[in-house]
Amino acid sequence: MDWTRRLRLQHLQLLVSLMETGNLSGTARAAHTTQPGLSKWLKELEEDVGAPLFERHARGLRPTPYGLTLFNHAQRVLTEMERARQNLAAMRSGSGSRVVLGTSPASAPSLVPRALRAFLGRYPGAQVELLEGTMNGLLERLEKRQLDVVVGRLDNYAPRAGLCSEVLYNEAIVVMARPEHPLAGAGALEWEDVRRYEWIVWPSGSPIRSKLDTALTQSGRQPPAYRLESSSMLANIELLRGSDMLSIGSARVVEHLVGRGLVARLALEIPGEGAVGMCWRDEPHRDRASEDLLACLREGATQE
Repeated sequence: MDWTRRLRLQHLQLLVSLMETGNLSGTARAAHTTQPGLSKWLKELEEDVGAPLFERHARGLRPTPYGLTLFNHAQRVLTEMERARQNLAAMRSGSGSRVVLGTSPASAPSLVPRALRAFLGRYPGAQVELLEGTMNGLLERLEKRQLDVVVGRLDNYAPRAGLCSEVLYNEAIVVMARPEHPLAGAGALEWEDVRRYEWIVWPSGSPIRSKLDTALTQSGRQPPAYRLESSSMLANIELLRGSDMLSIGSARVVEHLVGRGLVARLALEIPGEGAVGMCWRDEPHRDRASEDLLACLREGATQE
Protein backbone atom coordinates (compact mmCIF):
# COMPACT_ATOMS: atom_id res chain seq x y z
CA MET A 1 0.00 0.00 0.00
CA ASP A 2 1.24 3.52 -0.82
CA TRP A 3 2.33 4.97 2.55
CA THR A 4 1.67 8.55 1.40
CA ARG A 5 -2.09 7.86 1.36
CA ARG A 6 -2.07 7.45 5.12
CA LEU A 7 -0.39 10.79 5.74
CA ARG A 8 -2.51 13.71 6.92
CA LEU A 9 -1.63 17.37 7.28
CA GLN A 10 -1.21 16.82 11.02
CA HIS A 11 1.45 14.20 10.28
CA LEU A 12 3.33 16.63 8.04
CA GLN A 13 3.17 19.25 10.80
CA LEU A 14 4.63 16.74 13.26
CA LEU A 15 7.41 15.87 10.85
CA VAL A 16 8.30 19.53 10.24
CA SER A 17 8.33 20.20 13.99
CA LEU A 18 10.64 17.24 14.61
CA MET A 19 12.98 18.39 11.86
CA GLU A 20 13.12 21.95 13.18
CA THR A 21 13.47 21.14 16.88
CA GLY A 22 14.98 17.65 17.00
CA ASN A 23 12.95 17.22 20.16
CA LEU A 24 10.41 14.42 20.62
CA SER A 25 9.05 15.54 23.97
CA GLY A 26 8.62 19.17 22.93
CA THR A 27 6.87 18.22 19.69
CA ALA A 28 4.62 15.79 21.57
CA ARG A 29 3.59 18.49 24.07
CA ALA A 30 2.89 21.00 21.32
CA ALA A 31 0.75 18.45 19.46
CA HIS A 32 -1.10 17.40 22.65
CA THR A 33 0.05 13.81 22.36
CA THR A 34 2.42 11.55 24.28
CA GLN A 35 6.09 11.01 23.58
CA PRO A 36 5.69 7.20 23.36
CA GLY A 37 2.82 7.67 20.91
CA LEU A 38 4.87 10.05 18.78
CA SER A 39 7.88 7.70 18.85
CA LYS A 40 5.67 4.80 17.75
CA TRP A 41 4.25 6.84 14.85
CA LEU A 42 7.72 7.93 13.73
CA LYS A 43 9.02 4.36 13.80
CA GLU A 44 6.06 3.17 11.73
CA LEU A 45 6.61 6.00 9.24
CA GLU A 46 10.27 5.04 8.83
CA GLU A 47 9.27 1.42 8.27
CA ASP A 48 6.76 2.52 5.62
CA VAL A 49 9.31 4.75 3.91
CA GLY A 50 11.92 2.02 4.09
CA ALA A 51 14.68 4.33 5.33
CA PRO A 52 15.66 6.08 8.59
CA LEU A 53 14.48 9.67 8.75
CA PHE A 54 16.43 10.57 11.90
CA GLU A 55 19.54 9.61 13.76
CA ARG A 56 18.88 9.17 17.49
CA HIS A 57 21.32 10.94 19.81
CA ALA A 58 21.37 11.75 23.50
CA ARG A 59 20.66 15.40 22.72
CA GLY A 60 17.79 14.65 20.37
CA LEU A 61 17.08 13.79 16.77
CA ARG A 62 19.24 14.64 13.77
CA PRO A 63 17.66 14.33 10.30
CA THR A 64 19.17 11.97 7.75
CA PRO A 65 19.31 12.82 4.02
CA TYR A 66 16.05 10.87 3.65
CA GLY A 67 14.51 12.95 6.42
CA LEU A 68 15.65 16.22 4.91
CA THR A 69 14.17 15.27 1.55
CA LEU A 70 10.82 14.42 3.12
CA PHE A 71 10.99 17.57 5.23
CA ASN A 72 11.39 19.77 2.14
CA HIS A 73 8.36 18.18 0.47
CA ALA A 74 6.30 18.39 3.66
CA GLN A 75 7.16 22.06 4.08
CA ARG A 76 6.09 22.84 0.52
CA VAL A 77 2.77 21.03 0.97
CA LEU A 78 2.04 22.91 4.20
CA THR A 79 2.98 26.23 2.60
CA GLU A 80 0.69 25.57 -0.37
CA MET A 81 -2.20 24.61 1.91
CA GLU A 82 -1.74 27.80 3.92
CA ARG A 83 -1.73 29.81 0.70
CA ALA A 84 -4.89 27.98 -0.40
CA ARG A 85 -6.54 28.84 2.93
CA GLN A 86 -5.61 32.51 2.52
CA ASN A 87 -6.78 32.67 -1.08
CA LEU A 88 -10.10 31.02 -0.32
CA ALA A 89 -10.63 33.35 2.63
CA ALA A 90 -9.90 36.29 0.33
CA MET A 91 -12.42 34.99 -2.20
CA ARG A 92 -15.10 34.59 0.48
CA SER A 93 -14.54 38.13 1.70
CA GLY A 94 -14.63 39.48 -1.85
CA SER A 95 -11.09 40.84 -1.64
CA GLY A 96 -9.81 38.84 -4.62
CA SER A 97 -6.35 37.45 -5.29
CA ARG A 98 -3.41 37.47 -2.90
CA VAL A 99 0.22 37.93 -3.98
CA VAL A 100 3.39 37.91 -1.87
CA LEU A 101 6.25 40.05 -3.21
CA GLY A 102 9.78 40.04 -1.86
CA THR A 103 12.04 43.02 -2.52
CA SER A 104 15.55 44.12 -1.70
CA PRO A 105 16.32 47.73 -0.74
CA ALA A 106 17.78 48.21 -4.23
CA SER A 107 14.27 48.41 -5.69
CA ALA A 108 11.99 49.10 -2.74
CA PRO A 109 11.87 52.93 -2.73
CA SER A 110 11.10 53.56 -6.41
CA LEU A 111 10.34 50.63 -8.72
CA VAL A 112 8.21 48.58 -6.34
CA PRO A 113 5.77 51.34 -5.25
CA ARG A 114 5.21 52.32 -8.89
CA ALA A 115 4.53 48.71 -9.91
CA LEU A 116 2.24 48.09 -6.93
CA ARG A 117 0.16 51.19 -7.63
CA ALA A 118 -0.43 49.94 -11.16
CA PHE A 119 -1.18 46.41 -9.96
CA LEU A 120 -3.67 47.49 -7.29
CA GLY A 121 -5.35 49.72 -9.86
CA ARG A 122 -6.00 46.66 -12.01
CA TYR A 123 -7.01 44.51 -9.03
CA PRO A 124 -8.93 46.79 -6.64
CA GLY A 125 -9.76 43.87 -4.36
CA ALA A 126 -6.34 42.21 -4.36
CA GLN A 127 -4.27 41.63 -1.25
CA VAL A 128 -0.52 42.16 -1.48
CA GLU A 129 2.04 41.20 1.15
CA LEU A 130 5.36 43.02 0.70
CA LEU A 131 8.45 41.65 2.41
CA GLU A 132 11.89 43.28 2.35
CA GLY A 133 15.15 41.42 2.82
CA THR A 134 18.47 40.41 1.30
CA MET A 135 18.40 38.71 -2.09
CA ASN A 136 19.81 35.41 -0.80
CA GLY A 137 17.16 35.18 1.89
CA LEU A 138 14.37 36.20 -0.48
CA LEU A 139 15.38 33.63 -3.11
CA GLU A 140 15.37 30.89 -0.48
CA ARG A 141 11.83 31.88 0.50
CA LEU A 142 10.84 31.93 -3.18
CA GLU A 143 12.10 28.36 -3.57
CA LYS A 144 10.10 27.34 -0.48
CA ARG A 145 6.97 28.83 -2.09
CA GLN A 146 6.65 31.48 0.59
CA LEU A 147 6.93 34.24 -2.03
CA ASP A 148 5.47 34.61 -5.51
CA VAL A 149 7.92 37.12 -6.99
CA VAL A 150 11.27 38.57 -5.91
CA VAL A 151 12.71 41.82 -7.26
CA GLY A 152 16.16 43.23 -6.54
CA ARG A 153 19.77 43.33 -7.70
CA LEU A 154 20.91 40.35 -9.75
CA ASP A 155 24.61 41.26 -9.99
CA ASN A 156 25.92 37.99 -8.59
CA TYR A 157 22.80 35.91 -9.18
CA ALA A 158 23.47 32.35 -10.30
CA PRO A 159 20.59 30.54 -12.06
CA ARG A 160 18.76 28.16 -9.76
CA ALA A 161 16.84 25.07 -10.78
CA GLY A 162 13.11 25.74 -10.82
CA LEU A 163 13.44 29.54 -10.93
CA CYS A 164 13.18 32.04 -13.77
CA SER A 165 14.84 35.45 -13.83
CA GLU A 166 14.64 38.56 -15.99
CA VAL A 167 16.79 41.70 -15.97
CA LEU A 168 14.63 44.84 -15.87
CA TYR A 169 17.39 47.42 -16.23
CA ASN A 170 21.07 48.08 -15.56
CA GLU A 171 22.30 50.94 -13.43
CA ALA A 172 25.38 52.28 -11.71
CA ILE A 173 26.24 52.20 -8.03
CA VAL A 174 26.65 55.71 -6.62
CA VAL A 175 27.85 57.29 -3.39
CA MET A 176 25.52 59.25 -1.14
CA ALA A 177 25.82 61.45 1.95
CA ARG A 178 23.74 63.93 3.91
CA PRO A 179 22.80 67.04 1.91
CA GLU A 180 25.01 69.23 4.13
CA HIS A 181 28.05 66.95 3.86
CA PRO A 182 31.37 68.75 3.18
CA LEU A 183 31.72 66.85 -0.11
CA ALA A 184 28.18 67.52 -1.34
CA GLY A 185 28.33 69.78 -4.39
CA ALA A 186 32.13 69.68 -4.41
CA GLY A 187 32.36 68.65 -8.06
CA ALA A 188 34.26 65.66 -9.41
CA LEU A 189 35.82 63.59 -6.61
CA GLU A 190 38.57 61.01 -6.43
CA TRP A 191 38.75 58.01 -4.11
CA GLU A 192 41.38 59.75 -2.02
CA ASP A 193 38.79 62.44 -1.24
CA VAL A 194 36.42 59.95 0.40
CA ARG A 195 38.83 57.51 2.04
CA ARG A 196 39.12 59.62 5.20
CA TYR A 197 35.39 59.30 5.89
CA GLU A 198 33.71 56.32 7.55
CA TRP A 199 31.32 54.29 5.43
CA ILE A 200 28.07 52.41 5.81
CA VAL A 201 27.99 49.45 3.42
CA TRP A 202 25.65 46.59 2.66
CA PRO A 203 26.52 43.21 4.25
CA SER A 204 29.29 41.12 2.73
CA GLY A 205 27.95 38.84 -0.01
CA SER A 206 25.06 41.13 -0.94
CA PRO A 207 24.93 42.02 -4.66
CA ILE A 208 25.59 45.74 -4.23
CA ARG A 209 28.46 45.14 -1.79
CA SER A 210 30.02 42.54 -4.11
CA LYS A 211 29.77 45.00 -7.00
CA LEU A 212 31.58 47.68 -5.00
CA ASP A 213 34.32 45.31 -3.80
CA THR A 214 34.85 43.97 -7.33
CA ALA A 215 35.05 47.46 -8.82
CA LEU A 216 37.66 48.52 -6.26
CA THR A 217 39.71 45.36 -6.69
CA GLN A 218 39.74 45.58 -10.48
CA SER A 219 40.78 49.22 -10.40
CA GLY A 220 43.53 48.54 -7.86
CA ARG A 221 42.02 50.85 -5.24
CA GLN A 222 42.00 50.22 -1.52
CA PRO A 223 38.51 50.09 0.04
CA PRO A 224 37.56 52.86 2.46
CA ALA A 225 36.95 52.28 6.17
CA TYR A 226 33.77 50.19 6.44
CA ARG A 227 32.51 51.28 9.84
CA LEU A 228 29.06 49.74 9.68
CA GLU A 229 27.38 46.96 7.70
CA SER A 230 23.62 47.41 7.34
CA SER A 231 20.86 46.20 5.03
CA SER A 232 18.31 48.68 6.39
CA MET A 233 17.84 51.59 3.99
CA LEU A 234 15.84 53.56 6.57
CA ALA A 235 18.52 53.17 9.25
CA ASN A 236 21.26 54.03 6.75
CA ILE A 237 19.55 57.27 5.75
CA GLU A 238 19.11 58.33 9.37
CA LEU A 239 22.74 57.51 10.15
CA LEU A 240 23.90 59.55 7.17
CA ARG A 241 21.73 62.51 8.08
CA GLY A 242 23.28 62.70 11.55
CA SER A 243 26.94 62.29 10.58
CA ASP A 244 29.56 62.73 7.87
CA MET A 245 29.48 59.04 7.01
CA LEU A 246 29.10 57.92 3.39
CA SER A 247 27.20 55.05 1.81
CA ILE A 248 26.34 53.53 -1.55
CA GLY A 249 23.11 52.75 -3.33
CA SER A 250 21.60 51.96 -6.71
CA ALA A 251 21.48 55.07 -8.88
CA ARG A 252 17.68 55.16 -9.25
CA VAL A 253 17.16 54.68 -5.52
CA VAL A 254 19.63 57.43 -4.64
CA GLU A 255 18.08 59.82 -7.17
CA HIS A 256 14.70 59.10 -5.59
CA LEU A 257 16.11 59.98 -2.16
CA VAL A 258 17.81 63.09 -3.55
CA GLY A 259 14.46 64.23 -4.93
CA ARG A 260 13.01 63.94 -1.42
CA GLY A 261 15.83 66.04 0.02
CA LEU A 262 17.05 63.13 2.16
CA VAL A 263 20.55 62.65 0.74
CA ALA A 264 23.01 64.14 -1.74
CA ARG A 265 24.68 62.20 -4.53
CA LEU A 266 28.44 62.67 -4.59
CA ALA A 267 30.28 63.12 -7.88
CA LEU A 268 32.40 60.00 -7.49
CA GLU A 269 32.46 57.41 -10.27
CA ILE A 270 32.29 53.70 -9.43
CA PRO A 271 33.20 51.65 -12.52
CA GLY A 272 30.64 49.34 -14.09
CA GLU A 273 26.90 48.80 -13.80
CA GLY A 274 24.74 46.20 -12.11
CA ALA A 275 21.47 44.50 -13.00
CA VAL A 276 18.14 44.93 -11.26
CA GLY A 277 15.60 42.26 -12.09
CA MET A 278 12.95 39.85 -10.89
CA CYS A 279 12.72 36.13 -10.18
CA TRP A 280 9.79 33.75 -9.99
CA ARG A 281 9.18 30.00 -9.94
CA ASP A 282 9.15 28.15 -13.25
CA GLU A 283 5.67 26.64 -13.11
CA PRO A 284 3.30 25.65 -15.91
CA HIS A 285 0.22 27.12 -14.23
CA ARG A 286 0.82 30.46 -12.51
CA ASP A 287 -2.16 32.47 -11.33
CA ARG A 288 -3.20 35.52 -13.30
CA ALA A 289 -2.40 37.95 -10.49
CA SER A 290 1.25 36.88 -10.33
CA GLU A 291 1.56 37.20 -14.10
CA ASP A 292 0.09 40.71 -13.99
CA LEU A 293 2.44 41.69 -11.16
CA LEU A 294 5.40 40.69 -13.36
CA ALA A 295 3.93 42.82 -16.15
CA CYS A 296 3.56 45.80 -13.80
CA LEU A 297 7.18 45.48 -12.73
CA ARG A 298 8.28 45.48 -16.39
CA GLU A 299 6.20 48.58 -17.05
CA GLY A 300 7.46 50.31 -13.91
CA ALA A 301 11.06 49.69 -14.92
CA THR A 302 10.56 51.59 -18.19
CA GLN A 303 9.01 54.66 -16.57
CA GLU A 304 12.18 55.99 -14.91
